[in-house]
Amino acid sequence: MSLTVGFDLDMTLIDPRPGMAAVMDAVAAESGYPLDGAHFAANLGPPLDMVYRDFGVPEEDVPDLVARFRQLYPEIVIPATVALPGAEQSLAAVRELGGSAVVVTGKYRANAALHLAAFGWEVDHLFGELWSTGKAEALKARGAAAYVGDHVGDVRGAQAAGAVAVGVPTGPCSAAELTAEGADVVLSSLAEFPDWLREHAPRLADGSFARR
Repeated sequence: MSLTVGFDLDMTLIDPRPGMAAVMDAVAAESGYPLDGAHFAANLGPPLDMVYRDFGVPEEDVPDLVARFRQLYPEIVIPATVALPGAEQSLAAVRELGGSAVVVTGKYRANAALHLAAFGWEVDHLFGELWSTGKAEALKARGAAAYVGDHVGDVRGAQAAGAVAVGVPTGPCSAAELTAEGADVVLSSLAEFPDWLREHAPRLADGSFARR
């Protein structure tokens, strides 16, 4: 059977925090709303509209602020973003095993594609603007055997899709939080993923991997 592996983007494959904070602070300065770029960047995961609501932005202003964030994003965030350790090697490991790599992210798809292009990463499918269990349909549609993410929302998405949930504590959620949410395995970072995948690929592909 073929092997499909899904990956989250922010704080799983890439670290966009400095640029994300800068854009949020720029939107705050323009709009006058008390948006905290540092807090936002330290808690990446939820979709932008939800973030704005949590900051107290009135519903009628959310669409305009989302659009402005996305407009500022390419110039500020893309050049300031770095790849996380093991990201390129993890995508390569999926290819090496004859599998397919799918990125499923809460980020605006067009900006997610810019990140992949900036690093020269080719994936088989890219889905954007999906969060938590909302990621499940994309994962199921591509037959993902495993989904790798840094947030408890990613664990929920993997579970809802019937995929093995692989957690990496490189974002806002600790290893303990990912485990408590039900991650099937928690690695210290994505740098461990290629070896883990090579070891477990046959059982992932045929569905015999022992889930929690």
